[in-house]
Amino acid sequence: MTNTSYSFKSLSPKIVLLYPPNQSWPGTMCKPNGSLAYPSLAGALIGHDIEVEIFDACVGNDRDSIEEVFFKPGTLPNGLLRTGVSNERILEEVADADIVGLTSIFTDQEAMVLLTSEIIKKKYPDKLLIAGGVNARSRLEVFLANGIDIVCLSEAEKTIIKIVEAFREKDRDFSHISSIAFKRNGEIIVNRTKKDDIVWDLDKLPIPAWHLLPNERYWEIGRPHGGHFNPDETMRYGSMMTSLGCVFSCLYCHIAGENNDSIAGPIGTYRVKSDERVLDELEIMKQLGIKQVYIEDDSLFGRKKRAIRLLKKMRDTGVAILNVNGVNLIHLLKNYKPDREVLESLIEAGFEEIVLGFESGTQRIIKKYAANKWNVEKSDIAGLINLCKEYGLRIAGNYMLGYPDETREEIFQTISIARHHRLLGLDSANFMLVIPLPGTPLFEMALKEGYLPSNFSTSKMNWTKANLMNIHVLPEELEEIRQKAWEELNDHKYREYKTGMNVDKQSI
Repeated sequence: MTNTSYSFKSLSPKIVLLYPPNQSWPGTMCKPNGSLAYPSLAGALIGHDIEVEIFDACVGNDRDSIEEVFFKPGTLPNGLLRTGVSNERILEEVADADIVGLTSIFTDQEAMVLLTSEIIKKKYPDKLLIAGGVNARSRLEVFLANGIDIVCLSEAEKTIIKIVEAFREKDRDFSHISSIAFKRNGEIIVNRTKKDDIVWDLDKLPIPAWHLLPNERYWEIGRPHGGHFNPDETMRYGSMMTSLGCVFSCLYCHIAGENNDSIAGPIGTYRVKSDERVLDELEIMKQLGIKQVYIEDDSLFGRKKRAIRLLKKMRDTGVAILNVNGVNLIHLLKNYKPDREVLESLIEAGFEEIVLGFESGTQRIIKKYAANKWNVEKSDIAGLINLCKEYGLRIAGNYMLGYPDETREEIFQTISIARHHRLLGLDSANFMLVIPLPGTPLFEMALKEGYLPSNFSTSKMNWTKANLMNIHVLPEELEEIRQKAWEELNDHKYREYKTGMNVDKQSI
């Protein structure tokens, strides 16, 4: 892969890491991406004295009106809503960049990533376009056919530095770099991830460059990934991860496919940061004015003693510690009974709300698809809910409907157990339809066994939409069942809050 154009400017290339505009279904709430991918990559680039900026096209910057850009979405040809700046503004923001990075973590946002790459490559064919994220690496052919020059196949803090170093050379040959895919003479070249590409000691990761995010705009919009806030509550939030990977391998999760045999390498392996590193990051976030910190670990209690110890140390930092992905249900139990020590560690750290990932109400489904993470019959869920309420925690439950071979009776059994949990004191119940996301074992299963058409739409891979076919319930009916269950088991105030969550701007 070569490019003969060469200039002195390229010796010190400028990089723009760009979150594309967002597309969302009418009636659903749009939230800014703001994932940790770009702050982490930017931190690596800054550590090597490489000029980097982050532009979130969903919310714009000081040149854009939040009211116009975010709160007045336009309608796309597919009927979905586009939230963000115009194509012209995107082109303005990348005009001086030599390299543009695009993240494609969330499959349903693929169309906007591809649109963004297409307009940039058409206007600026000499710019190097890089994409990363589980969706990008799982859809190599599509991305390399739509303006992307290089797809990063794994965690890219090391890889992006190697790409920049190769970009500085006259022949711009990237073929020696592992953990990337690109096209050469029309053929897709996949340089698989090597063990050395993966950061095993997470303390050696660069400090994320949170300061490059449009934090003030995120806070004014007031739509974080999770949590429950009062309208008059000041929001100054940020996200961090204290670990990577997971101790479980659920078939609907990409982590289950990130092993030694995958092109990403075994990045699903559970790894942790030291207590000291986590506290250092918290101090940096505090200096930026952040007051609520979301822990986005996939398995916060993957090492239970470590998590309890760490949370105790975090409680005196002066920030509210919140959790987005939910604490795995099994980690809140000990010998099937509520683990008071774990719950007390959450309370002491400042948690006010947790999400319980039930996944299903039937053991067969949990065993087959959800790594057998909890026991429906033996687990004392009533005791757990009662103890959570005793501690003053707000608790929600997550339930998934529409697994490939799930019967109608099993679907309604899950809804029934959710109804029972609400009677026990659960504050709210979230129902999500099973999504066969590219990069997950479930995706491969669905394609192989005829549950997913070959012409599937990534834009439809949203938790409110039924994507699987040839299952026991028709897609339209499954969506109706999910909606009715959500409306039945959540009060009007909560439903209104979730569909229109927005903090009063006067409180910022």
